[in-house]
Amino acid sequence: EKAYKPGLTNTIHLDNHFHSPHKAFRTIHIGGTNGKGSTSHMLAAILQSANYKVGLYTSPHLIDFGERIRVNGEKIRPQYVCDFVAKNKGIFNQIQPSFFEATMMMAFEYFKEEKVDVTIIEVGLGGRLDSTNIIAPDLSIITNISKDHVQYLGDTLEKIELEKAGIIKEKTPVIIGENGNENIKNIFTETAKEKNAPIYFAEEHALRHSSYEKILKNAELKGFYQQKNIKTVLTGIDVLIDLGYSIKEENILVGTQNVCS
Repeated sequence: EKAYKPGLTNTIHLDNHFHSPHKAFRTIHIGGTNGKGSTSHMLAAILQSANYKVGLYTSPHLIDFGERIRVNGEKIRPQYVCDFVAKNKGIFNQIQPSFFEATMMMAFEYFKEEKVDVTIIEVGLGGRLDSTNIIAPDLSIITNISKDHVQYLGDTLEKIELEKAGIIKEKTPVIIGENGNENIKNIFTETAKEKNAPIYFAEEHALRHSSYEKILKNAELKGFYQQKNIKTVLTGIDVLIDLGYSIKEENILVGTQNVCS
């Protein structure tokens, strides 16, 4: 897979060239093996319901490229994509970024132009060396871990874990969607401690959430993953509220319903 180039050198060059567009808005960083998509979409829908202008950066796309980059649910305009590529041919020839690196920088520029309040950014692959890791998010979320992308990230769950744990940042709250085994939980706890990052385990936290049962029933979330993800999302909302985001219970109800309808 040529699109995967370990290291952040290209990304940092591009980021300097474009004057760090990601600093123009708040960010939430989401990594993990499964459940990134539904977690991202649910959070985006809830924040939108709370009147935030929300950017959403996901991958891969199912039908067309525009799905990767959305503002308040609307896909990026094809014309913007063409213009951006044409305008920046010089720098792309010089730096030779991967498809993923170039796409991410375009997304950040687009979100800045669209004056979004907050952007939800999915990790492309891994964590520690993923090009999205240049951001300084309000919150990091790791949905779960399984032996994905083994050829890139290491062949044991613990090695993969360390890579994923790379999106845990200094003093930035992190939510772990599924605990995994004790070893894995310990890696996350240790990494968080080293970085002075408050850590929340969604499986434990969400059950204390007064709205949990109501939201689950309201959204009638079918399927095992969705139930896991809603715990992660509710824990995320609690942390965002602590950080000063204005989100009410009705926004959670509307947001989760919209995603599932």
